[in-house]
Amino acid sequence: MISTHALELAQTLVRMNTVSCNSNLVLIHFVRDELHRLGVKSRLTYNADKTKANLFATLGEGKPAGVILSGHTDTVPWDGQDWTVDPLGAVVKDERLYGRGSADMKSFIAVALANVPVFLESAAPFAIHFAFSYDEEVGCFGVRELIADMKAAGASPLACIIGEPTQMVPAIAHKGVYRYRCCVRGKEAHSSLTPQSVNAIEMAARVIGKLRDMGEGFERDEPRYEGFDVPFSTVSVGQFHGGIADNVVPRDAEFRYEFRDLPTANAALMQKEVLAHAQSLQVTMKKVAPEAGFRFETICEVPSFLGSAQDPVTRLALRLSGESAATLVGFGSEAGLFKQAGIPTVVCGPGSITQAHQPDEYVSLAQLARCEAFMQGLAAAPTLA
Repeated sequence: MISTHALELAQTLVRMNTVSCNSNLVLIHFVRDELHRLGVKSRLTYNADKTKANLFATLGEGKPAGVILSGHTDTVPWDGQDWTVDPLGAVVKDERLYGRGSADMKSFIAVALANVPVFLESAAPFAIHFAFSYDEEVGCFGVRELIADMKAAGASPLACIIGEPTQMVPAIAHKGVYRYRCCVRGKEAHSSLTPQSVNAIEMAARVIGKLRDMGEGFERDEPRYEGFDVPFSTVSVGQFHGGIADNVVPRDAEFRYEFRDLPTANAALMQKEVLAHAQSLQVTMKKVAPEAGFRFETICEVPSFLGSAQDPVTRLALRLSGESAATLVGFGSEAGLFKQAGIPTVVCGPGSITQAHQPDEYVSLAQLARCEAFMQGLAAAPTLA
C-alpha cells in the first residue's frame, strides 16, 4: 500500500502546471525546499532565460559513488483532449491517481522525494542521486545541461534508474527520436505561368516521397529487433504547411518529420540520405530561381538506448521489482544520453505508457506501492547488483 506521504506529494506535484511551454520552477523549488528541510543541498542548472531548471542532489554525501534516480518535471499539454476530471486536480478515485503527469512521470519523483529519510538512513554502500530535468517532452534538452553539471560537480555515478512508466518492469532498450524541419523556398508565379515558377509544395512532396520510400525500405529490409512493438525503424511526416491561394504557385512550404531508429540502426545516415536527395533536387530548382532550395533544421535528436540484462543495475532493478525478465519500450527517454555519458542505465517506473499523454491520465495506487517498495529495497541493498 502506498504511504500517505508519498501519495500526497504525488498529488502536490500533479497540481503544478509544468507543461513544457511553462516554467517548471514551482516544482523544482518545491523539491529543493523539501530537500533543504531534510539537510540536503541541491544544485540547480538553468536554461538561458532562467525560467526553467534541472535539479541534482546527493543523499549520502561521502559514500564513494551513487545511483541516480532520474525523472523529468515537464508534461505534455491537454488542449483539445476530452477529460472527465480536472487535469490538475490530482483526484484519487477507484484506486487511481488522475491528472496530467500522474503516470508520466511526477509520481516517480514524488515517491523518491517521500523516501528521502529512508535514503539518508540507508546503510547501502552507495549514495542516491536525484536528477530531475526540464524539457524532456520536447527533445530531452535540459538533461544535457544536468549531465554536464553533474560531471563538473565531480559526481561519478555507478548507475542510473529512469522512472518512466514501464509498469515497474525494467526496460533495457528503446528507439531513438530524431525530428527535423524542412523549409522549402521556391519561386512564386501566377498559376497560369507555372514554367516560370518553382513550386515549393511539389518539391517538398518529392522529399516526402523519399521519406516514404525509406520507411517502406526499413519495413521490408531492416533486420528485425524482436521485443519492440514495431521491430524495425520508422519514419513519419507529422506536419505540413504551404501555399496561399489556389491560383498562386507557392513560394514556400514547410514540413516536419521524424525517424525512430532501432538501437542497431544509424539515424545520422538516414538524415544524410534525405539531405543528399534534397541536394539533387536543388539543381533543377536553381536553374529557374537561384534563391530556391532546401533548408533543414534539427528539432531534436534523442539517441536510442541499449542497456544489458547483465548490467548490475538491471539485475538490481529486476530483483527490486520482482520481475523475472527485462523488457523493451517503444517510447524515447533520457536513457540514451545517460548511457552516452558512460553511466549504465535502466528504465523502470510506475504506471503505463498507454496512459501517458492521454485524457484522464492516471497511475494506479498499486503501481505507486510497487514503486515505493522498490525505493525502500534500493535503500536496503547491500550491493549494486
